[in-house]
Amino acid sequence: MADESSAYPEPSDFEVMRPTYYENDDGFITAKIEISPFSVEGESRTKAGARRAAIHEARKTYHSYHPSYEVESPFPDHFIDREGTEWHLLPPFQRSTYGDYKFVDDYGDEEEAVEEDYVDIETMLLWDVRPVDVLDGEEVEA
Repeated sequence: MADESSAYPEPSDFEVMRPTYYENDDGFITAKIEISPFSVEGESRTKAGARRAAIHEARKTYHSYHPSYEVESPFPDHFIDREGTEWHLLPPFQRSTYGDYKFVDDYGDEEEAVEEDYVDIETMLLWDVRPVDVLDGEEVEA
């Protein structure tokens, strides 16, 4: 069996490149990373988030050239973000219906102050979600 090969760069090649940033009319930032003749773009509330979104796009594009390449989530399976929202990766059979993650906000004292909703990874990157606490004893890679 022959090794898979293509002209498309590996996702790690995009990680070491410096993005070009553009501020959009809606206040979001777009990061463009180029490895000629290829380029990827990602959009988010911040430059760092836009870069992370662009790298995620590079991974998805690489997967389209190499279907055996697994696009992993840029987020842990279960975590709390900087705003105190709890996030849970959904099982694969639920992702096509609901999205990639379930998130739970607890707004305080009221009984109905708990909000639960679902979202995909691309929207999380757009919102610039960042974990502060990884839950369930998951290992964090160095």
